[in-house]
Amino acid sequence: MKAPIHPNVTVPVTEEQLEIHREIVDTGHTLRLRKLVEQFNVAFDEHLSREHIEAERHPIGRVVEEIPPVRNEGDVIIVSVVEERLVTKKELVLVEEIRLTLRREATRVQGEIPLRRERVVIERLDPATNQWRPEGPETKNLKE
Repeated sequence: MKAPIHPNVTVPVTEEQLEIHREIVDTGHTLRLRKLVEQFNVAFDEHLSREHIEAERHPIGRVVEEIPPVRNEGDVIIVSVVEERLVTKKELVLVEEIRLTLRREATRVQGEIPLRRERVVIERLDPATNQWRPEGPETKNLKE
């Protein structure tokens, strides 16, 4: 025998839904950064040059009408020195010339000079041991 069908019957339909929430939680794994400074020597081999001037005095003793200008003869600069002498008239006497020659020396200098380099180490606090542990591949060869 069949059950009678009622037109006003309600059938509940349910559905489960997933709801996800994210929360920020302090894990106690604190990080710190340390900067290490290494010093190392770098060798160098360079040429240095130094200039000096040689001065030669050449007595002249000749009367001139005006002061001669500074002049060049090759790599020599000639500076005239005059004085006034009181005679019956005033005249310029070329007393001497100073010849300036530039000489260049080159010397080789060798030695070592200290340079510094900085590295940063990342460490994490281990809550179980309360000690700082280095983190990452750059800490494999770390010497403290």
